Amino acid sequence: MAPKDLFPAATGPAKSLAEAHKDAQPLVLYAGWFCPFVQRVWLTLEEKKIPYQYIEVNPYDKPASLLRLNPRGLVPTLQVRSPTSPDNPQPLYESNVVCEYLEEAYPDHGPRLQPADPYLKAKCRIWMDFVSTRIIPGFHRFLQWQPSERAPTVDGVRGEFLGYLKQFAGAMAPEGEGPWFLGGGLSLVDLVLAPWAVRLWVLDHYKEGGLGIPKGEEDDGEWRRWKIWAKAVEGRKSVVETLSERDKYLPIYQE
Repeated sequence: MAPKDLFPAATGPAKSLAEAHKDAQPLVLYAGWFCPFVQRVWLTLEEKKIPYQYIEVNPYDKPASLLRLNPRGLVPTLQVRSPTSPDNPQPLYESNVVCEYLEEAYPDHGPRLQPADPYLKAKCRIWMDFVSTRIIPGFHRFLQWQPSERAPTVDGVRGEFLGYLKQFAGAMAPEGEGPWFLGGGLSLVDLVLAPWAVRLWVLDHYKEGGLGIPKGEEDDGEWRRWKIWAKAVEGRKSVVETLSERDKYLPIYQE
């Protein structure tokens, strides 16, 4: 994608939220409105109601303040105050790591996003890893698929991706317990996948045959459970407020 094709700042609901968090705070989120990994962290901050400053980063013109913290200049980067040296801020990056840090460092803010039960907490980490190592790579293989003699068919990459979504849905609590992965309570598992769940429309836009989630008689238990979860995600206040206008995302995912 050429620099001119990337809209420079958040729009729509995300613009209002970013502007509401422009004032200095001990926690600083270096962000990119377009980035689903940033949205993971942004969702966690919003759900836990942790004060933070939002700084929009142009990936083609990264600010010196970010590069001092993270020489690679990647977003999300979270600037935190060191407990031993408050005047020497420290960086945290890798979105899942940052989300878990926020949960552990701010136990009195907002809802708990990891269960207290050691088994359930471990289960959540397994499925957070599944999102990162299976679902997200599958999303991008499907999106980037181009016909060639050596490549699998589009139906093959679609089937692989849908298989991962179905596995994820099959691991959720029964639908009668609530819409979220663990049932009645939102958790980090939900938040780490939510940014991709609300971008699935991109596959309908760009790929012949679209996403291809079964409908009607083929809508079995796992897919019904997925749709309940996805509807809850799409309607969640934090998700809605961290999204920009749809048309601004299209150049990012264009082949």
